[in-house]
Amino acid sequence: ELKHKYQHISEGIGHHGNQSLFKDIYTELYITEGGSGGLNNEHEVRQIEMASKKQTTQETPIKCNDIFKPLPGQDKPIRTVLTKGIAGIGKTVSVQKVILDWAEGKANQDVHFMFPLPFRDLNLKRDQYSLMQLLSHYFSELKEIDSIEVGEIKTVFIFDGLDECRLPLDFKNNEKCCDVTKPTSVDVLLTNLIEGNLLPSALLWITTRPAAANQIPPECVDQVTEVRGFNDPQKEEYFRKKITDQNMANEIIKHMKTSRSLHIMCHMPVFCWISATVLEMILKEAEKDEVPKTLTQMYSHFILIQIIVKNKKYNKATETNPKELSQSDKEMILKLAKLAFQQLQKGNLIFYEEDLRECGLDVTEASEYSALCTEIFKEESGLYQEKVYSFVHLSIQEFLASVHALESYLDKQEIVFPPKAIPTDEEEEESIQLSYLHRSAVDQALKSENGHLDLFLRFLLGLSLESNQNLLRGLLTQTGSTTQTNEETVERTVRYLSDNIERESSPERIINLFHCLNELGANSLVEDMQTSLRSGTLSETELKPDQCSALAYLLLMSEEVLEEFDLKTYNTSEKGYQRLLPVVKTCKRALLAGCNLADESCETLALALQTPNSPLRELDLSYNNLRDRGVELLCVGLTSPLCNIQTLVLADCKLTYESCETLASALQTPNSPLRELDLRYNDLGDRGVKLLCVGLTSPLCNIQTLVLDGCYLTYESFGTLASALQTPNSPLRELDLSYNNLRDRGVELLCVGLTSPLCNIQTLVLGQCGLTEGCCSHLASVLSSPNSQLKQLELRDNDLQDSGVTLLSAGLEDPDCKLHTLGLSGCLVTEVGCAALSSALRSNPSHLKELDLSYNHPGDSAGGLLSAALVDPTYKLMKLNVDHGGECRLKSGLRKYACHLNLDPNTAHPFLILSEGNRKVTRVEEKQHYEDHPDRFDCCHQVLCREGLSGGRYYWEVERDGDRDGDVAFIGVVYKGMKRKGQDSECWIGFNRKSWCLFCYDKGYHFYHAGVRTRSIPRPQSKRVGVYLDWSAGTLSFYSVSSSGTLTHLYTEHTTFTEPLYPVFGFGVYSFSSSSSVTLCQINDQHIQR
Repeated sequence: ELKHKYQHISEGIGHHGNQSLFKDIYTELYITEGGSGGLNNEHEVRQIEMASKKQTTQETPIKCNDIFKPLPGQDKPIRTVLTKGIAGIGKTVSVQKVILDWAEGKANQDVHFMFPLPFRDLNLKRDQYSLMQLLSHYFSELKEIDSIEVGEIKTVFIFDGLDECRLPLDFKNNEKCCDVTKPTSVDVLLTNLIEGNLLPSALLWITTRPAAANQIPPECVDQVTEVRGFNDPQKEEYFRKKITDQNMANEIIKHMKTSRSLHIMCHMPVFCWISATVLEMILKEAEKDEVPKTLTQMYSHFILIQIIVKNKKYNKATETNPKELSQSDKEMILKLAKLAFQQLQKGNLIFYEEDLRECGLDVTEASEYSALCTEIFKEESGLYQEKVYSFVHLSIQEFLASVHALESYLDKQEIVFPPKAIPTDEEEEESIQLSYLHRSAVDQALKSENGHLDLFLRFLLGLSLESNQNLLRGLLTQTGSTTQTNEETVERTVRYLSDNIERESSPERIINLFHCLNELGANSLVEDMQTSLRSGTLSETELKPDQCSALAYLLLMSEEVLEEFDLKTYNTSEKGYQRLLPVVKTCKRALLAGCNLADESCETLALALQTPNSPLRELDLSYNNLRDRGVELLCVGLTSPLCNIQTLVLADCKLTYESCETLASALQTPNSPLRELDLRYNDLGDRGVKLLCVGLTSPLCNIQTLVLDGCYLTYESFGTLASALQTPNSPLRELDLSYNNLRDRGVELLCVGLTSPLCNIQTLVLGQCGLTEGCCSHLASVLSSPNSQLKQLELRDNDLQDSGVTLLSAGLEDPDCKLHTLGLSGCLVTEVGCAALSSALRSNPSHLKELDLSYNHPGDSAGGLLSAALVDPTYKLMKLNVDHGGECRLKSGLRKYACHLNLDPNTAHPFLILSEGNRKVTRVEEKQHYEDHPDRFDCCHQVLCREGLSGGRYYWEVERDGDRDGDVAFIGVVYKGMKRKGQDSECWIGFNRKSWCLFCYDKGYHFYHAGVRTRSIPRPQSKRVGVYLDWSAGTLSFYSVSSSGTLTHLYTEHTTFTEPLYPVFGFGVYSFSSSSSVTLCQINDQHIQR
């Protein structure tokens, strides 16, 4: 019986239509593992756009008949499979393939019973049944069998179309049922089958559209798969099978490739069928001028062609003009259009007799028409002959819904959506009213949270074109409007769309407005952007927000996946950056650092993270004002089962301990892909680390790399971290705690965790943590521990001295030491410490490969001993760095990097005076008579130093004077090529990409780069500022310097420097106090001297 039922395929048409043998038309569909049943709340056409991009990750296709077989590496048997796929993608065809192959003895012959139970049939069962009664109801052969719950019987249930289910599926409150003979509601039977209470040995296959996938609890699903539709080769294969004339098939394939929007839609098999139907007919008639190029044109032709075919076949009509319709055809199509609109508003794809009656459709009439015109509207009999109605595809329903909206206006002057405000205009009333319908539809579509009216809107606006109205003149009421009136309507609508593109805050909704412009043929903005994109001139142009939206539309419509999307490469405003955010879901690596994004941006990004099949793996949001609220919004995406993010960077995003609690919850998401989390330079404090460790210690956490640089941690945090490191099966491999006030006590606490046999840390970074020789014995015990996995240890810029290095060497020479890389740059090491290291290497030559002793004073003899290890084959040492050495490096802290600077008189603005041997600059009220020089600032009150700094580490200190309100001093660095003439942003330090600057106000400090202000810093008591530049590492740090010489970290910028940097100083244009000055300070060993 199943073989007879499923051996034919109707390609979307009802059972009355012409059918093909399944084997003749079937094209293998691409089914992949789908991660999990997460909710994706956007229009399915948008999902097609993502799915149509070239795949960048290797995916394992799953054959339909192997749906219950575990994937490689899976040990757990699979009971329940949930298969997702958008409407028309081929889910039901996949089900038909499995059933037919089983019935014909080709596959799954170990299965004794296979029960297909579509949800659209089950919806109608309101009586109570036992499971056996329900099955007997559908499959009469089972009436002789008391139970299928005996022996080794293998049973498969197939529930097709979860999205069509109108049963509550109340898993939480439904009663438990374990007896296959106990009568209950169909809803209770289903939930107990899915939960495994009924027939726990049975296999279940459930298919659904993505939006309904979350109706099944995740714990009830063993594997989620996804029907991916046709890839590009399969599209061509389909057309070549469907069209017997191969020359015509080639012509159709060529045409579909010329329109990106049509080619994308061909990802759906049902759209390939629609396109083949339309194009074969048009090309046969040699009407090549009418070949559709937009979706509206394609669907208009499709509806008309089906009516012609119906009339030729059943009415013996000879009329072949698709634009002439009989009155009965027109009336029926318009009734169906009304049904389509009303049910689209309710979100229904299938209808029952009561839905038809509610719409004024006679059930008998509808049945007759579905028999005559199966390609538009279909009636299907369920397994027990229940009548179920639907349009062939959701997109046909959306097209007909737009026909109803337009005809309601043309025939009755009705607006189907509630009006906002009627525009007052002196133009013709008809054109005003039609554009007003468009406005109300645009407004309604923009309100939709899930974009369910997006395609409807594209069709409605496309139908306003005179060419499309002419095509449908037999269907639509003719108003006698002129060509000029039509053009005025389109012009008004285009203007309204453009205005909304400028005003709308949702970047996702804006993208659909560009699709609407495409339907109207208004592509000038997109075409201009395409030209700029191809010419490579985009980075030179300041983009307006609407241009950014056009750029986003282009990048989203491209079939290529971007390797990297760096938002800062585009010169635009904060609003422009917001418009570009949807592009992140089409790239592998999104760099959004320092783009003035606020917490509202995280809502758009969270949506992007939930995009199915997104290639996005790395997201950098550093130096944006996200705050805790932004992280809360972002975590909605991070916790989605659709999220693929592996690396998340949130450096200096103004976060507090509250974000740690939110992130800790995200880390505990089942199957979380997140492997690397960077939270540097946020004020998390000890309380934040304690909250974060709740997530880190969860068995669900997969974090391998954690960066907590400069997070205001004290030694108290490290007891908490030590406990986290001792979590069984901890995935954490790399821990960076630099720039925290860890001190020796913190290391002592941390080492308790590092020596645990459960700890898996391989890389530990403790740069500039205020450490001394007091911590080295504890670290040595870690190195010599047989449990330790430590391979890289970075201790740069700590005052360990020779005594500390000697203690550390005791650990290095232990046979259990596994260390490969040791960083001791700037640790006050002399030849005594180097000799201890050399001795340790001789004792244990097998592991250490890299040793960094730069910015120390090893001396010639000790340096020679270590250098010998590079050439001795018994040593593994491959890289030794002793650069930038000398006695000057034996100063505490950053002062070992002190450099001598001089102000350059040729760059000083005329309102600045240099003094004290070009070491002090003062802002004066009287203009100075300096000679003209190309390097001089002529409008901005700034001066550069003579020395260009590159390739090393540099430290200098400055003191500012001036206490008047409004006094502003600038302290920073610039590339030499920064513009000097004029007063635009290219001349002001901090407001362009060639300069970095700390703004020192009377009320507080701010850091600026490229016009973006980062963290606000409370004004310190001291007016001295220390500046530390590590050019090679790409870091620029600022410190407050107390009268005793103590440094307090203010801010660090991470970037990549490409040219020598020149220290620069300046004043705000309103700093008119004659006492406003900045002085370069002389740096001594332990204290500051002027």
